[in-house]
Amino acid sequence: MAAYKVACVQLEIKDSDTKADRIARAEQLMDKAAGANLFVLPEVWNVGWWCYDQWPSGAEPINGETISRMAAKAKQLNAYILAGSIVEKAEDGNLYNTSALLDPRGKVIAKYSKMHTVAWESVGALEGKIVQKGKDLVAVKTDDLGVIGLSICYDLRFPELYRKLAVHKGVEVFICVAGWAMVRVDDWRCMIHARATENLCYVIAVNCCGVNRGKQYAGYSRIVNPHGTIIGSGNIYETVVEGKVDIEDVYKTRKQIPAFEDRCLEV
Repeated sequence: MAAYKVACVQLEIKDSDTKADRIARAEQLMDKAAGANLFVLPEVWNVGWWCYDQWPSGAEPINGETISRMAAKAKQLNAYILAGSIVEKAEDGNLYNTSALLDPRGKVIAKYSKMHTVAWESVGALEGKIVQKGKDLVAVKTDDLGVIGLSICYDLRFPELYRKLAVHKGVEVFICVAGWAMVRVDDWRCMIHARATENLCYVIAVNCCGVNRGKQYAGYSRIVNPHGTIIGSGNIYETVVEGKVDIEDVYKTRKQIPAFEDRCLEV
């Protein structure tokens, strides 16, 4: 499998923007990075992670406006798009924080609903009171990108999720989309590298930036290789972080460091 180019769309979330504004700007940023094989957007970027009062009205089915626009963009750019996450209004009537991976034909080939939702009233984080928890680990094997494991924000704090994806699902590349806060930026950067090095996988971590309802997002989207080396990184401003993923590096690293074979405990 040839190395491929990744474009991480670190979108600025502003209170003055509408959903339509954000979708249009995401499309513009992707157009500027045309030529990438995989585009990744952040968590709940179309509504805003801290805009909880807008989540019920801003929720969409998986075939709603946001994913449909991203599907059209995937076809236009002939690329995969991990459409960040949206507040999904599911067929069961419940709301979920859900990621969708689209192939270059615009088809949804994988869907993951966030397992670890945040309900930290001390900091005003109310996600867990609005959306239901997902129940299933999701990995998808692609011909062009390798085996991709999906995760969302708070999931990053639970290494067992990533270990199970790597050991039981054969994941080679983790994607984590987030609306991570600046006050915990050191945690974000540290755990991206930890998930990569402990599982000898690539990690593509894409965060929002900007200030939303008085809360600053951390930014610092990055692509990290199986050694924990930064391939590409953003800062606190809106940008597209680009870098290459080479699946052969996963297996070269695992040959050099046979940590999976040396495990003493089962997951």
